[in-house]
Amino acid sequence: MKATCHCGAVELRIDPGQPLSEASRCDCSFCRRRGAAAVMVPLDRLEVVKGADRLTLYQWGTKTARHYFCSVCGIYTHHRRRSDPTQYGVNLGAIEGVNPRDYEPIRWTDGVNHISDR
Repeated sequence: MKATCHCGAVELRIDPGQPLSEASRCDCSFCRRRGAAAVMVPLDRLEVVKGADRLTLYQWGTKTARHYFCSVCGIYTHHRRRSDPTQYGVNLGAIEGVNPRDYEPIRWTDGVNHISDR
């Protein structure tokens, strides 16, 4: 599958480790502001095909999670997960031909009470 930012500067090739219908949203302080649903992809099944130099990294707190955005259009493309650093979460809405609305209701995960914060 192909995932891109809005302007096309960043392109990913992905092979999700789960059906798209299992995408989820997180309610941690960052993700609830971002609002995007993500599908999980094992690290070795994501390739930045184009635009690695256009990706901007955002981290905070433990710096375990790594959130990537296109520096041109600002779209969140993917992140390395804090709860499972062996996976990326990929923006469901960035996957070519996918409309997240078709997967509603999308489940929410509890990022407010994340195990790493205890």
